[in-house]
Amino acid sequence: MRIGLLGTGPWARAAYAPALAGHTGLEFAGVWGRRPEAAMELAEQYDVPAYADVDALLADVDAVAVALPPSVQAGFAVRAAGAGRHLLLDKPLALSVAEARAVADAVERAGVASVVFFTTRFQKEPEAWIEEQASVAGWFTARAQWLGAVFTSDSPFAASPWRREKGALWDVGPHALSVLLPVLGDVRQVVAAAHGPADTVHLVLDHATGASSTLTLSLTAPPAAAGADVELRGEAGVTALPGSSEGAVPALARAADALVRAARTGRPHPCDAGFGLRVTEILAAAETRLSETRPSEGTD
Repeated sequence: MRIGLLGTGPWARAAYAPALAGHTGLEFAGVWGRRPEAAMELAEQYDVPAYADVDALLADVDAVAVALPPSVQAGFAVRAAGAGRHLLLDKPLALSVAEARAVADAVERAGVASVVFFTTRFQKEPEAWIEEQASVAGWFTARAQWLGAVFTSDSPFAASPWRREKGALWDVGPHALSVLLPVLGDVRQVVAAAHGPADTVHLVLDHATGASSTLTLSLTAPPAAAGADVELRGEAGVTALPGSSEGAVPALARAADALVRAARTGRPHPCDAGFGLRVTEILAAAETRLSETRPSEGTD
């Protein structure tokens, strides 16, 4: 499968380009970016063509990996699906339900494969744990904390305009939901939502299995307090999400494997554009809940 890369930012350089270039089942066919000079620089690093026109790239590939901000990802994904190209997408799928639905609809109409890269879902140990817990009945409640230090450290993602605008809910919220939904079922209702320090938010979710979950999400945690954990409690006892022995690049390679399989078999992956749409719907519902409350005095 020939695959092109749309995007040249920090995430494209750190994860997507090396994962595509090192994948034995893919041919990394070229790069397009909104800044031609950045596309040329990244393409030269991997000895692939840089495209000045996105449609020219689409004409030369079977699939595209989209490493663009979610505010623009949806439009390019719809365009690529319309050209019959399979899609390796990033989370969140979009920043509005309408845009996310447009991607899911375009994928369905075109009959192309899609995979949305939720990092934890494609890391070896967490993926096995999620599958194991999904087969266990009787979960009563779950607690998830996804605490990042993007805005309190020298993170290369701190300058991202969409992260500045949308905060932790939309950046790390998808990760937490990607772990909880396969185990506890769909979210029937965002029961409560409250602001914490800076961009920190707290959510209470009611799931289809009857279980509840609480989420704490932040990009402004002190670096010493940053980290992610998920704990499940139920009839089987207590279990926690294991850490991963691998970083984003091997996980992204596994997501590319999933895209190749879905394209070959015609069977959708659980993390397809439809799942990305559902995550967007839940985030939008949480955002509405949060808009009904006021941040505590002294927070940003």
